[in-house]
Amino acid sequence: MKKLFVIGVMMSSFVFGQKEKDTLSVEKNLETFTGATPKKQKPDPLSKKGQMFVFFGWNRAAFSNSDINFSGNGYNFQLNNVSAHDRPTKFGIVYFDPTWFTVVQYNFRAGYFIKDNLALVLGIDHMKYVMDQNQTVNFKGHISDPTYAGMVQNGQVNLADEKFLTFEHTDGLNYENLGLERYQSLINKKNIDLVWSYGAGIGVMFPKSNVRLFGNERSDRFHVAGMGTDVRTSLNLVFWNHWMARLEGKFGYINMWDIKTTLNNKPDKARQDFVFGQVLAGIGYTFNTKKYN
Repeated sequence: MKKLFVIGVMMSSFVFGQKEKDTLSVEKNLETFTGATPKKQKPDPLSKKGQMFVFFGWNRAAFSNSDINFSGNGYNFQLNNVSAHDRPTKFGIVYFDPTWFTVVQYNFRAGYFIKDNLALVLGIDHMKYVMDQNQTVNFKGHISDPTYAGMVQNGQVNLADEKFLTFEHTDGLNYENLGLERYQSLINKKNIDLVWSYGAGIGVMFPKSNVRLFGNERSDRFHVAGMGTDVRTSLNLVFWNHWMARLEGKFGYINMWDIKTTLNNKPDKARQDFVFGQVLAGIGYTFNTKKYN
């Protein structure tokens, strides 16, 4: 009689299409009448509200050409169509030594799933931006110092000898951002999951800009210089429900209107904006902040 009752409960659940919460009540009935404890199932990684993940990786970046405006006492000019590149550290022990991790072009992520398949992600993108030194660029504006004004020839200035300008964000071009990412399972196996994500972010630029202008002492300090925004996508390969390998691509826009060019409190500053692309890869760990049945 008891078995027939159990079968009847299960069939009613099937016929009337009970929802997940009704399934839980069926499991409770099974436990009551059979004495069996329902098996607890782990949720799919990167899918359930309350899950978290942390990630650390390394990047390569590319930047569009940009116009850079410099202003201060005795000068106000713009260098047009300035090219730049990133500066990856040569591969070695520095990539794995935690005491040297800020030397490389690194990325950090901490994500929390505020809804099923939707995560709020705090990110730090430590890129490096180096102006190409061996270039001649168009010049527009004025310089009162005759020495440096004399370096401008036919509306252009050659930057190759470094006497006029060196310009870097190498400690680095730090994009501190907050994003929303949606996750979708592609492969779901016993010990391996493949999850695709896409989203967008916004944040502040907190570079340590290394600038030497007109032979002055180099500016080299952290400073909130502007803002950035991005769109991103990633593939996440999760092993044994927790360990994660992540490959991410990102495209964004950066506008920095307050780049410090001197070490003192003078009003000297630079402005620039550009688009960037970034590819990063690394490892992470995902876990639950609450229990699931």
